[in-house]
Amino acid sequence: MELHTPPRLHCHFALADDAATARLGAALAQAIEANADAIARCGLVIALSGELGSGKTALVRAALRRLGVTGLVRSPTFSLLELYSISRLNFYHFDFYRFSDAAEFAAAGFRDFFGPAAVCAIEWPERAGEQAFTTDLLIRMQVADSGRIADIDALTQVGQDCLNGLSRAWQTSPDAAC
Repeated sequence: MELHTPPRLHCHFALADDAATARLGAALAQAIEANADAIARCGLVIALSGELGSGKTALVRAALRRLGVTGLVRSPTFSLLELYSISRLNFYHFDFYRFSDAAEFAAAGFRDFFGPAAVCAIEWPERAGEQAFTTDLLIRMQVADSGRIADIDALTQVGQDCLNGLSRAWQTSPDAAC
């Protein structure tokens, strides 16, 4: 029996300024909302890679704002985890920058947060180890000569559905090509 693997979908976003990063975060939030039923069934893992200052936290903050979070949205660099309740989903914002090796992820007990009804946005996912979790959306952020660049790959079916929704939400913006 052959297993069906969804085709890998890739989108490239040139983000001219902070407002464009916020628009991309809002588009991500719209995709999360549009796929809430699937996320409630199996969860969503968003891995955010990129150097310091590349916009990872700004992107997550904008998504959370669009999802209705009105209070303070902190970077989890020191706490490692910030939790938010959005509708019937739980949004977990992780930052593993301070991990020195993958064993710290296992020791922290964070694995329990992954699963149905959970959106896990993870900054510095590579520091948790390759086998720590299955990534649905891989977002690679980088500083560019003018602004930032976000390259997004969908690695699972729910990731592909979310990236398609994100792309649709972004269509009115001239900043992106997919």
